[in-house]
Amino acid sequence: MALESVSVWAIDIGNNSLKALHLSVASGAVEVIGFENIQHGRILVGSGIKATERDELIALSLRQFAKKNDLGNDPVVVSVPSQNSFARFVKLPPVEQKRIPEIVKFEAAQQIPFNINDVQWDWQLMTEAGSSETKVGIFAIKSEVVASMLEHFSRENITVSHVQMAPMALYNYALYDRSDSIKSDAHATVILDIGAENTDLVVSTKSAVWQRAIPMGGNAFTRAIADSFKLNFEKAEKLKRTAAMSKYARQVFQAMRPVFTDLASEIQRSLGFYKTSNPDTKLVKIIALGGGTKMRGLLKYLQQTLQIPIERPDSFEKLAISSGVSAAKFHENVCDFGIVYGLALQGLGLGKIESNLLPRSIARSMAWTNKAKYFTFAACLLLLISVLSFGRTLFIDRANYKRNEGIRRGITSVINTARQASSKLEEQKGRASGSEKLIQKEFDYLRYRDAVPLLHQTIMTVLPNEKNNPEQSELYRAFAEGDVDAVREIPRKQRKQIFVTTMSVRFVTDVVSADFDVADFVRRTGGGRRGRPGVGMPDLTGMPGMPGMPGMPLMPGMPGMPGSRSRSTRRYSRRRKGDDTLVKKDEDKGGPGFVVTITGYSPYKNIGELMDPPGVEGEPDKWGIVTRLLHLDDIIDGNSPFEVFKRTDIQHFRLETGEVGWDVEMPAGIGIEEAESDKTREDEQVLIDPMTKEIICKVAEFDESGREKIDRTGDIVYKVNDHWFRLDAKFIWKDAPYEIEEEDEE
Repeated sequence: MALESVSVWAIDIGNNSLKALHLSVASGAVEVIGFENIQHGRILVGSGIKATERDELIALSLRQFAKKNDLGNDPVVVSVPSQNSFARFVKLPPVEQKRIPEIVKFEAAQQIPFNINDVQWDWQLMTEAGSSETKVGIFAIKSEVVASMLEHFSRENITVSHVQMAPMALYNYALYDRSDSIKSDAHATVILDIGAENTDLVVSTKSAVWQRAIPMGGNAFTRAIADSFKLNFEKAEKLKRTAAMSKYARQVFQAMRPVFTDLASEIQRSLGFYKTSNPDTKLVKIIALGGGTKMRGLLKYLQQTLQIPIERPDSFEKLAISSGVSAAKFHENVCDFGIVYGLALQGLGLGKIESNLLPRSIARSMAWTNKAKYFTFAACLLLLISVLSFGRTLFIDRANYKRNEGIRRGITSVINTARQASSKLEEQKGRASGSEKLIQKEFDYLRYRDAVPLLHQTIMTVLPNEKNNPEQSELYRAFAEGDVDAVREIPRKQRKQIFVTTMSVRFVTDVVSADFDVADFVRRTGGGRRGRPGVGMPDLTGMPGMPGMPGMPLMPGMPGMPGSRSRSTRRYSRRRKGDDTLVKKDEDKGGPGFVVTITGYSPYKNIGELMDPPGVEGEPDKWGIVTRLLHLDDIIDGNSPFEVFKRTDIQHFRLETGEVGWDVEMPAGIGIEEAESDKTREDEQVLIDPMTKEIICKVAEFDESGREKIDRTGDIVYKVNDHWFRLDAKFIWKDAPYEIEEEDEE
């Protein structure tokens, strides 16, 4: 979490020196108002340095810093080295926002390579706006390392507000100060901070960071010189810093060459691993920081080896310098201030990484300490208010009470009048209860007016769509948007579409005795070529009233067909249920429901596959319209109010299909008539798709000379396009609000 303070101190205790940066925000600009780079009495990791001596050296540097600078109430942000910390970025499974902390805690226990009770850890959501993924960063450090670090500051009475990992501070610096070069995730900038003992390598993109601590730094060069020239560590360090001016410069650089090679190899290996894990990201630049970059020839050698441009900044691009600060001296230390710059940005609320590894007990103690003065002020204010309130009650309110006796009597009179009026109102409401029951009874008839629209919606749900046929989702979206070109890119006979031309829904008190509507079939006879009444011989199959012909619809009134009645008739009446409980109907006995007739056509080559494919009961992705109607409970959240009645009984469920054409009987309303002409045929009336203007009826095929093709039997060869269908079905209304009382009459 960011501190968002007006000014902040950032401190980084390295092995060579203590770096501190004092930043503030003025008029929206970040400004340096103070800095320190205090060299330790000795290098903390030199030969012969004991732990107690190391602690004393740090204490002396902190004491010198505190003596020279007045910290005041400004927050203090400190860093911990990368080799003592842990950072991991993970993607979470899709969960609700409120469950993210719980999932992160589980992931932390799995990812952190230590006992979670022995570390200080924090996490941060790293998901970009609009991203479908949930990505978090998990940061941890051993509690003993944090305690040891904070102990140095505690001895000098310096209160630490924030603890952050050095690599994350470098990322904050790069993302803020070098935002012009870090614009996307496709291009990455590498921050290389070469310290005394370790080198921090941080790969930065717009929304991600990857870091590795390389256990090699400036002291490795010092040890190489010491071993080569048989010197102690301090003398070797001095020789390293003055190598460029020494008469032994050639021998010094020759001694350090293996370290040059090893460091370049480690950096190259690390970047190679990153590029293997992120093949789409290009490394465009390396920004070199840290005291190790001052070594002559090192950056040039690394650039030649890595083949990546390396830049050693001599200033910070977005950091202004106060008039009271020496700009020249500050620029001399720019390479050492990368970490403290990033820490200070986080303290000002300008860093992307906002995690805090400060122990929670210390954070709570600091919060209560900061609030103590407010509690004291609030307690004093409360005491003053209490005294004033008591005095007002004792003197002013008591006098007002006596003075307003007449007003109180008037108020009592008004209250009594209101109570009498309320009593009369309740009396009138009691008289109106009978009328309200009559009104409510009339309104009850409207309670189930949404049943028919719901049935329409249910039927439309089982048609081919993006959910039922995701492989053609682009087709359905293009059709919904009216994109004719996109629709026509898919061959017509491959489009799994159903066009409903008519749908009738009729409520019946009992589905058993209900009849289907008489089939509304039409035949076009004037659509042939000029000079002819039609194309081909009339197709008499399917004509109503002709028993035994293929495709013939079953006609009401015929023996054994829907609508036939025996001498015994049935009488039905509705009886309201007194408690409004929804009544579950027995399918064998029928009950209230709906008679539905749907007609339409399909361009798909096999309409049977879309309507009622055989043998697909256990394969939902291959279901047709009829199959889905039989599984409404599975499709509509397990509780559909409708159920198909007796699918296997032709009296209650039937499906007819046929070819779309001019010389066949088919349901009305299919296609629109239009004259077609091309080089092989004269003007001819055809049926076309209203949207795509494609021919949907069957048409005669022509050879290259423009003559109609004839088969071996002398019949004209036709090209079949779309197919029509008519589906008659009955649905039981499982949630009907009344029962059926049935009597048989002779």
